[in-house]
Amino acid sequence: MHRKVPVQTTINGEPVEFLCEPRQSLLECLRDVIGLTGTKEGCNDGNCGACTVLMDGRIVNSCLVLGVEAQGAQITTVEGIARGNQLHPVQQAFLQNAALQCGFCTPGFIVAAKALLDQEPAPSEERIRLWLANNLCRCTGYDKIVRAVEQAAQELREVKA
Repeated sequence: MHRKVPVQTTINGEPVEFLCEPRQSLLECLRDVIGLTGTKEGCNDGNCGACTVLMDGRIVNSCLVLGVEAQGAQITTVEGIARGNQLHPVQQAFLQNAALQCGFCTPGFIVAAKALLDQEPAPSEERIRLWLANNLCRCTGYDKIVRAVEQAAQELREVKA
């Protein structure tokens, strides 16, 4: 049996302490230890993007990051994108554009899209497609997802204007 390691981190703006085995992925810690099940396990080898989270402002596949690496980090999961009951414009645009079907990939797409719009308020369609290329969807095709990100970008720019 492996000795568990204490980890202190911030998840979705809240300080969190948890114990994990040194071999456990951040994905396993989020879902199984902390109980944040919005982040999904797809491929478990970094190829699908379903487990995308932000770690210190950077997109990471949480299946490829060890839980112990979260020590002192700022983590944002899909649960941290909305503000209370108010959906983030990316989330709202996904609903309005039917940019989800089974919803399994949706958390990763939403986190990645928010990260893009945080950095680039007016990305081109080509840039959106390139940015989201590490997130795979088996149901929708990608056009509705791209349209949702474009709509969210427009709404966010209007709010800031």
